Amino acid sequence: MVAVFPQKHLTDIAEWHRMGEAGIFPPETRMELIEGEILHMAPIGFNHAGHLRRISTVFTFLVGDNAVVSIQSPVQLGDLSEPEPDFALLRPEPNFYSSRHPTAIDTLLLIEISDSTLRFDRTQKLRLYASHNIPEYWIVNLIDNCLEVYRQPQDGDYLEKSVLATADSIALVVLPELQISVASIL
Repeated sequence: MVAVFPQKHLTDIAEWHRMGEAGIFPPETRMELIEGEILHMAPIGFNHAGHLRRISTVFTFLVGDNAVVSIQSPVQLGDLSEPEPDFALLRPEPNFYSSRHPTAIDTLLLIEISDSTLRFDRTQKLRLYASHNIPEYWIVNLIDNCLEVYRQPQDGDYLEKSVLATADSIALVVLPELQISVASIL
């Protein structure tokens, strides 16, 4: 007798989009495609939502026309992943990506706001973003009240990792003229 194990059905971006167009999932369902798997996203609590509004306000003011601010919107990473990071800074695009989702090459910074998802954001999301050469990835760590900064993607990881506190400030790799006070986003 041959042992048979259940197999996962991984989906790709094209099938994922067809499922969305067919209305397979209720509109209020929060899901994302990560490495071919459809994952339910954690509910957004008050603290998470408040931090997202704060980050959005700070960056919108600072970046002006130098980047497009994107909130909880898809970023297409290869053929098997379309995460919806909490926050993204994207290269300027005249139509604001209304004819396609931004890709890794369009992405300047991704931010995840983490409390219940901290482990997932530090492992799977970090590997996904690094393997697609996202130049900078931040985790707003609500559990430890700090900002985790990941830079220099290489081979599915980031070579530079740092943890900043409210007294610190940071400049973006791709927009070094922008100085951000960590206290303003924590």
